[in-house]
Amino acid sequence: MDNTNNHWSKASEAGTILGMRILLTVYRIFGQRGFRVFLVPVMAYYYLTRKEARKASKQYLSMVTPFIPPASRVSLSSFKHFMMFGEILLDKFLAWMGHFGKNEVVFETPTVFNKIGSDDKGGIIIVSHLGNAEICSALTNQLPDIRLTALVHTQHADKFNTLIKKVNSRACVEMLQVTEISPATAMILSERIEAGEYIIIAGDRTPVTGQNRVSKATFLGGTAPMPQGAFILAALLKCPVYLMFCLKQQTRYHIYIELLTEQLKFPRRERSQAINSAVQDYTDRLEHYCIKAPLQWFNFYPFWTEDTSPYLTDPSLRGSSSKQCNPDASAKNH
Repeated sequence: MDNTNNHWSKASEAGTILGMRILLTVYRIFGQRGFRVFLVPVMAYYYLTRKEARKASKQYLSMVTPFIPPASRVSLSSFKHFMMFGEILLDKFLAWMGHFGKNEVVFETPTVFNKIGSDDKGGIIIVSHLGNAEICSALTNQLPDIRLTALVHTQHADKFNTLIKKVNSRACVEMLQVTEISPATAMILSERIEAGEYIIIAGDRTPVTGQNRVSKATFLGGTAPMPQGAFILAALLKCPVYLMFCLKQQTRYHIYIELLTEQLKFPRRERSQAINSAVQDYTDRLEHYCIKAPLQWFNFYPFWTEDTSPYLTDPSLRGSSSKQCNPDASAKNH
């Protein structure tokens, strides 16, 4: 499948600044219960009218199902996938408003958190569209002195920052709009890391500027394009690289942070292979956490290449998986 015309950046954004303000107003007037009542018809409309998003959801669920225990597969459906998206949308607002304290968040990897808190130099934290990356703001409750900069692709970054500051004046997460990493941008990020700040960047969406910096990674039994940008940037900045996944389990969020490597190095002669290896290491961990929370990966656009994905072309293969996932595997160092 050629995904060029279906690139995520070409899709109209589900939420706008005005829409966010309306949802925040609904929450403030009616609370969480009223917000959820309001959310049901909204997500039902979105589910019925967004054919491509619905198709992409079914594609993803067909890929992840073989990795899920049979008893848990009955809970997987596209509509539940959409409703989970809406549920976590509310949590994003609550996170921006600073409503997630220590009692609502479980920090699963205390050793890594302690390392982040004690290091004078900052680093890069690679996240994904799995779970709720906005819960990273809860890091400020665990590490009061931490400063975070989230790289985003949106022309509304300044408006997002203004809105976040309005709902939470103590917010320690700044959104920085980046379409392409220029030398000037790299210099700014390098200065922030040297000052002890952490740069947050998503690792599961292909670049807006084209398909040149993309690796073909094995993901849930198929081949998927994964961006190289976060890893190239990390090697350029010569800083520690962490992976972070924030999953909603029952009523609380569980934050998992893993140290991928103290510093990525891509030797000139083996550069392509080394980059692909780093991307695959990240993809393996993303797969692991997708299996933990299968309804929480929110990439509602065509993702896999059909010609290399047996699960998309042969339904008989969807009942079992030839790839074994070790849930206790750790991210590899480079």
